[in-house]
Amino acid sequence: MEPTSERKTEHIRLCLEEQVNAEGIRNGFEKFRFRHNALPELDFTEINLKTMFLGASLRTPLLISSMTGGSRLAGEINTRLAEAAERRGWSMGVGSVRAAVERDELAPTFAIRRFAPTIPIIANLGAVQLNYGYGPENCKRAVEIAGADMLVLHLNSLQEVFQPEGDTNFGGLLERIEEVCRELPIPVGVKEVGWGIDGATAKRLREAGVAFIDVAGAGGTSWSQVEKFRGSDPVRRAAAEAFADWGIPTAECIREVRAALPDAALIGSGGLNTGVDAAKALALGADLAGFGRALLEPAVHSEERLDALLERVELELRTAMFGIGTGSIPALRGTPRLVRRE
Repeated sequence: MEPTSERKTEHIRLCLEEQVNAEGIRNGFEKFRFRHNALPELDFTEINLKTMFLGASLRTPLLISSMTGGSRLAGEINTRLAEAAERRGWSMGVGSVRAAVERDELAPTFAIRRFAPTIPIIANLGAVQLNYGYGPENCKRAVEIAGADMLVLHLNSLQEVFQPEGDTNFGGLLERIEEVCRELPIPVGVKEVGWGIDGATAKRLREAGVAFIDVAGAGGTSWSQVEKFRGSDPVRRAAAEAFADWGIPTAECIREVRAALPDAALIGSGGLNTGVDAAKALALGADLAGFGRALLEPAVHSEERLDALLERVELELRTAMFGIGTGSIPALRGTPRLVRRE
C-alpha cells in the first residue's frame, strides 16, 4: 500500500478502535440549555429545516464534515456518505485531497459529485501545504477532483507537530491564504481540525478574503491523540498526551466568531453527536452544524445504519425546535430560549 493510502486507512482504524477523543475538555454545549415552551403554537410536521449558505438554498443546515479519502476504504466511505447526504439534503466535505493532487490514481476516492449531484460539496487541503510548493493551481485541481462548490483550507498545526511526517512551517501563511482566496473563482473557507478558531483569528482570516469559517472546536476527536497512537517515537507519544485537553470548546468558538463577524458564513463543528447539539450550535450563531466522527462507524458498517443516524439527528433537531416553539432555522438562530446553565 502506498504510504499516503496507508496513513489514511490507519487514521480510520484509529478513530474507530482507539480512544482518540479529547480528554478533560468538552464541546461546551453542556453549558447551555433550551428553555422548554409548553405551548409551541406549531404543527410539528411543518417545521422547516431549509436554510441558505453563501447564497445557496439548502434542504437542511447539516454538514458531513471533512473526514477522509485517499485509500480504497476511504473511497468506499466517501461514496456511502455522499449518497446519504444527497438523499437527505446534507452538505458534505471530503478529507484532504492532497493525496489525489499528487497521485491521479487516488482521485476516484474523492470524486463524489456523481453520487451527490445536487448538494454543496467542499473540497479540502491543508493550508500549510501553501508553504510547501502548493499554490492556487493545486487548489483548483483539488476542487476539480471532488467536483466541489467550495474549498476549505484546514489548519492543523499541532497534528503536524506530532505526525511523524508532519509539515510544521506555518510562517507567513495568512498571505498565501489570501492569494488563494483572490485567485479561486469559488468561495474559500478555513477550518480547524479539532482545536478551534477564536474570534480574533477569524477576523484576520475574513480580512484576508476568507468566505467562511468552520470553527472545528475542541470536544470531539483530538488529532494529537490520533497521532500519539500512530507514532513510534516514545518522546513524541508522551508529549502528545499532554495536549489531550488542548483547544477551545466548540460552543465558545461559535460565540466568539459570531461576535467578531456578525455577518460571516459560519460552520459550527467539533464534537457534535446529536440534533440537540446541532440546535445549540445554530442557536449560538452557526449557519451550518457539522458532524464528523459520529458518522464514521455507521458509514463503515452499512447504508441502513448511516441513514438511520442522519434521520435521528434531523428528528432531534426538529424536536428541539418544536420544544422551544421555533418553526424555522432563521428563527432558531439567536433565540432567547437558549440560556446558560446556572
